[in-house]
Amino acid sequence: MEKYSFQKFERTNARLEDRITITGSRAFGFPTKFFQDNNIGRFKYVVLYYDEKNKGVGFQFSNDEQEKHKFTLIKSKQGYGGSAVATSFFKIYNLEPKRYKGRYKWKKKNIPGIGKLFIINLGDKVEEEKLKRGTG
Repeated sequence: MEKYSFQKFERTNARLEDRITITGSRAFGFPTKFFQDNNIGRFKYVVLYYDEKNKGVGFQFSNDEQEKHKFTLIKSKQGYGGSAVATSFFKIYNLEPKRYKGRYKWKKKNIPGIGKLFIINLGDKVEEEKLKRGTG
């Protein structure tokens, strides 16, 4: 007789995308897959960087209570990743969140004088890429 070892599937509604998102309400979203693959759950804060010329946003996750310019990482109680509301960031750089709303591919780079950043480039939305290729 075969022995089974079933586990109930409890991840319905989980966002299994390895992307960083921008919402229409001035927040950055970190879906489940990104959150888990990069062990983001161990951090309390995110520090943001902006490269105006390249329209790049850098994310540095931290537990540094002394960092003055940090945003609190809001973790989903259901384990679906997290987010950070960054109203001041969007306002200071005059970035209209509805214009940039969407999902973005990210890359990880070690930036001299800063350290490891996860980087997205505004305007390089995943949906736009699919439309350009005709796969959307």
